[in-house]
Amino acid sequence: MRISKAYRGRTAAAVSLTAALALTATACGDDGSGGSGSEGSGKGQITLWDNNTGERRDIWAQIIKDFEKTYPDIDVKYVGVPIDQVQAKYDTAIDGGGLPDVGGVGTAYLSNLVVRDVLEPVGDRVEESSLKGKLVPTLVASVKAAGGRGDEMYSVPTSTNNGTLWYRTDLFSRAGLEAPTTWATFYAAAEKLTAAAKNEFGYTIRGGSGSIAPAMDAMYGQSGITSFWNGDKTTVNDPRNVAALEKYAALYKKVTPSADVNNDFIKMVAQWDNGSIGMLTHNLASYQDHVKALGPEKFKGLPFPTQEDGSRVQVSNPVDGLGLFKNSKNKAAAWKLIEFAASHKSNSAWNASAGSIPANIDAAADTWIQQAEPTGAAMEALSNGSTKIVNLPYYLPDWNTISKSGNEPNFQKVLLGDMTAKEFADKVAEELNAAQAEWKEQNKS
Repeated sequence: MRISKAYRGRTAAAVSLTAALALTATACGDDGSGGSGSEGSGKGQITLWDNNTGERRDIWAQIIKDFEKTYPDIDVKYVGVPIDQVQAKYDTAIDGGGLPDVGGVGTAYLSNLVVRDVLEPVGDRVEESSLKGKLVPTLVASVKAAGGRGDEMYSVPTSTNNGTLWYRTDLFSRAGLEAPTTWATFYAAAEKLTAAAKNEFGYTIRGGSGSIAPAMDAMYGQSGITSFWNGDKTTVNDPRNVAALEKYAALYKKVTPSADVNNDFIKMVAQWDNGSIGMLTHNLASYQDHVKALGPEKFKGLPFPTQEDGSRVQVSNPVDGLGLFKNSKNKAAAWKLIEFAASHKSNSAWNASAGSIPANIDAAADTWIQQAEPTGAAMEALSNGSTKIVNLPYYLPDWNTISKSGNEPNFQKVLLGDMTAKEFADKVAEELNAAQAEWKEQNKS
């Protein structure tokens, strides 16, 4: 395994991006000029781009070492890319040459690569490989939806995160409360645990950066609506979702700290870890923060609450995966790497290192999953069919703007009572419907 010198540290990577692009332009991947590549001999050198080298460099080193031991005729050239530079790096390589054979591809930018016709469809390869029936169905559905080409897959899912309801078991026990497994018990617990005069609150709500996704989880989770679209119109402003948003937003200042209106996840997590707050919704990535602050005996994490009948609906989380690039001159060898990395042993080790949910269903029984109780619960919920996923339209070029900077200030207005839930939902829906219509017009062919 050889690691590009341009990536021997996060600082060096940031400074040397131009040099790294020049280096990889001559690598074994495609030259960005079009064409269909070839299967090749199944031997020789292939190039892998890791789309989050800051956190995954070491585990990829181990997987590549194991892979090259299993396939001694294949040599993997590793190129690490900082997570905040990966989309720009792909765009530059498409325009100027130098795409890899295999690359880490998240659903947030998958559609952009599909539209530019640089990824090989992998659905048939999965069906003809050892991965058939081994990938979590909800994650497969998410990558298909994010690709924007119907039922075709343009990446092999490797991991995901999951929205989690974290709750203080010590505070719940003291108040005589059961775990907040349903929306009804969640709201009841939030109220019972609040004593504002003592600076004790039942919940902390995300009102600052990144607030829209948890708000949508609360909307769809309570309404039970399982599709983001009804024909060409979004269901965001369905009356059931509006009613759910009204109920969720009404928690602010009633059972939450007033500072929540400006809190991003860093402030929100710190506030929960250091204060007397009963519940927090955030993804699994904050697990170790909670362990360090509280110890494992004072909290637990659950997938988002269910409805009274036990059904659970949640919006999709970004899914990471591996893409096979169309212009690779050695697709046979590149596919072997993807299949190996997504196999039980490698995928489990990769996700144990990253603290994420594995895409390979066989990992569910592994020791580390059982020991990381919130991760195990999330994987079970995603794998056993009990959870319905509302796939967010990551394929829309305007999605990030609409769901973040374009409407986060308006969600704050809802919390403060300066905008109604219906006005907020209608505005988001209007923008999404326009973006969907534009996308469909551009992709008629």
